[in-house]
Amino acid sequence: MRATVLRTQTTAAARRPGRLILTGLAILVASFVVFGTVLVQQITERTVRDTLSGTPAATDLVIGSPEQPPPTMTEVQRVRAVPGVAEAVGRMTIGVSLGEGYLNLQADPGTGPLTTVRVIEGSYPDGPGEIAITPRTAERLGLSVGTTTNGTGGELTTPTRLTVTGVVETTADAGFDAYAPDSIVMSWAHLTAVERVDVRATPGESLEAVRQRVTAAFPAGQSIRSGAEVRQAEANAAAEQVGKLFILVGIFVSIAVVAAALVVTSTFRIVFAQRMRQLALLRAVGANRGTLVGALTAEGALTGLVAGVVGVAVALALGYALPAILRATGHAVSSPGLPLAAAVAVVIGAVVITVLAVLAPALSAARVSPLEALRTASTTAGRRGIGILRLVFGLFLVAGAVLAAVATISQLPKPEQQSYDPTGPLLLLVGSGALAFFALVALGPLLVRPLLAVVGWPLRQLGPLGRMSVGGIGGSPRRAAAVSVVVALGVTLISGVVIGGASLQIMADRELALSAPTDFEVTSNGGTLPAAVVTRAEAARGALARVVPYRRIDDVTLMRGADKLGDVEPGYPTNDLDLAALPSTGDLDTAQGSLADRGPGRIVLNSWVARDTGLRAGDTVTVAVAARRLDVRVAAVLPGDGPLHAGILIDRTDLDRLGVPAAYTGLLADAAGSGEDGRTAGVRALRQAIGGSDGVGLAVLADERDRNDALVSTLVWVAVGLVSLTVLIAVVGVGSTTALSVVERVRESGLLRAIGLSRAGLRTMLTAESGLYGVIGATIGLLLGVPYAWLAVQSLGINAPLTVPVLPLVGLFVALVVLTALAGVLPARRASRVSPVVALGVDG
Repeated sequence: MRATVLRTQTTAAARRPGRLILTGLAILVASFVVFGTVLVQQITERTVRDTLSGTPAATDLVIGSPEQPPPTMTEVQRVRAVPGVAEAVGRMTIGVSLGEGYLNLQADPGTGPLTTVRVIEGSYPDGPGEIAITPRTAERLGLSVGTTTNGTGGELTTPTRLTVTGVVETTADAGFDAYAPDSIVMSWAHLTAVERVDVRATPGESLEAVRQRVTAAFPAGQSIRSGAEVRQAEANAAAEQVGKLFILVGIFVSIAVVAAALVVTSTFRIVFAQRMRQLALLRAVGANRGTLVGALTAEGALTGLVAGVVGVAVALALGYALPAILRATGHAVSSPGLPLAAAVAVVIGAVVITVLAVLAPALSAARVSPLEALRTASTTAGRRGIGILRLVFGLFLVAGAVLAAVATISQLPKPEQQSYDPTGPLLLLVGSGALAFFALVALGPLLVRPLLAVVGWPLRQLGPLGRMSVGGIGGSPRRAAAVSVVVALGVTLISGVVIGGASLQIMADRELALSAPTDFEVTSNGGTLPAAVVTRAEAARGALARVVPYRRIDDVTLMRGADKLGDVEPGYPTNDLDLAALPSTGDLDTAQGSLADRGPGRIVLNSWVARDTGLRAGDTVTVAVAARRLDVRVAAVLPGDGPLHAGILIDRTDLDRLGVPAAYTGLLADAAGSGEDGRTAGVRALRQAIGGSDGVGLAVLADERDRNDALVSTLVWVAVGLVSLTVLIAVVGVGSTTALSVVERVRESGLLRAIGLSRAGLRTMLTAESGLYGVIGATIGLLLGVPYAWLAVQSLGINAPLTVPVLPLVGLFVALVVLTALAGVLPARRASRVSPVVALGVDG
């Protein structure tokens, strides 16, 4: 009997491959995602290994390492004289301070197989003090071929002439890069050693023989590695970072797999409920419960096998096709390998997960009574409630989630806390979230009906179709809960990422408003700016939107009576920057007081100075500079550092009363135009304002802002992309659930058509039902996502404010509802095409 029942169930499943795929659609998508992730990791690592090595491919030997004394130029000359050595290049990088900026001067031959640059204008340096620069460096520094400037770097103590002879193209152009042969760099900077030596052997020479000869030219113990070995190490270092990233990816993929298992469990409950009379007949002819469980589990295993194989095959096809397409469009992307072991593991995993997911529905279906065979309908209505054991277990999970959240809150950093380890609170938070999710799985059927009463109210006001849509969901709360919980999981993760990203962006904006409040900063390197520099900068209105000069001193002390406050010698860094003139300071917030209260006789302290002196907003204190004293009040305390790393912000008139010289020490400015062109015009205007002033430098702060914004945006979008995998599984679950419920309710659909409901009305009703899964799930997800996002931001201990971006969250809600509604469109069209006569003739 066992074999007969098993053969009957599996044969019936195999005869209907469409339903088989539909039942395991979530597992198919999960298999595709998992194996696709394996292939993407291989593609990324191979691409990194193939393209991101800093050592030219022609390098045969590399001499030197950070752990050993650096090779000297004399040793480089000896290597060049070794038989079998075609070329030996010293590599080094030095910082060069120019009167008008900064250069990163790197040693490179400029020609031949070992070069990393290509000349696009002028000629490569070949004489003392000559350099080549990148195009962006030329624009930023206002340099061109033939320009002469002065700079200090290496062992130089006085500015020495540098002449630009050419412009070169490189793989990366940071805007401050320059190149010259090793001999020119070393003679100009008065250096005697290089960081390393790249050696190219003469073609046809034995590399091992050349290595032995080169080794003899160096002291014992000097590191000499093959070029292939160094390139592999560089690629491995980059690939290691890729591996760490994919550990994070794996966590989110695992969450998506759990979501797929939940969807499959719900799907099999529907499938088995549709065949309840058949199962009862099998019980009536002698099949016991164990036999039915085994047969239904085998059907699940077959479903998992087919879904896993199809998912892996589709991922493999795309994994090989996409790199080929990208290479055809000029992108250097490597193809993956053929990870057969990973493919087999994914298929086996799909079978195992499907079997585990089908066990609960199979055990429930196997409890059918043989008397059910006498039913006229082939399906049974789903249970609406949950058992007492499940209720108690769910409440236990809720209590655990609440206790873990309370424990997380108790371990959050205090305002005055000096050291903080986020590991413990974050682990507690993850545990709380996991318990909350499984509590939602257990208690979901009890939550659906009251939640539906609230979120379904607008739909019920639209008339009979709306009421029937809400009733269709409310009539199967266990099914609605199973699907909505997966939607809720995805929304919780995405809303958490969106809220966390917005909070981090505000924190980053606040930090940049302190360290980089404008596009440019002109500094005097400890001295004062010539008055003409400020005058010329203020006159450059076409290129600069605003110019804000400031004074900075480093020996301000705070006193109360005759007692000095704090332990810092000689005093605290102080500036008179006009915050009202800087738009970016609107991003600043305060820990105490208000920035609006700042003015004559009122100062602002950063958090460290406030802690060191014990001062708070509203306190009165004496500011001292040398022998001068001035009584002021603390208007506000900042939560972190002060603008331009100031400990004290003071009004300009107060600095005057303290006898501080009127000459400015620096100025801030914004570009009048947007984009790279506007920034370049601003740089040129400031360079003209600086002219030949000694000791005056220019920093482009906007580049720092761009890098920061790009990093935060990349992190947020990567995280959103990863958690969207769960949403994808959820949408697939909604579509498959709606499609199977259409089959289950053919007779109901036919009856509605028979009493006058149009095809369009039936399609609308079923599509609205599908959308309600998204409404319920998105509502639960947002209710969980906001508090958990707040706890996550606070647990990191990074002093980021909680920000709830309303518009993105509303957009997320609407998008989920639309996606889940669209998932039901095709099943609804299928249901509407069935003739009422045919539908009424179907068993239940």
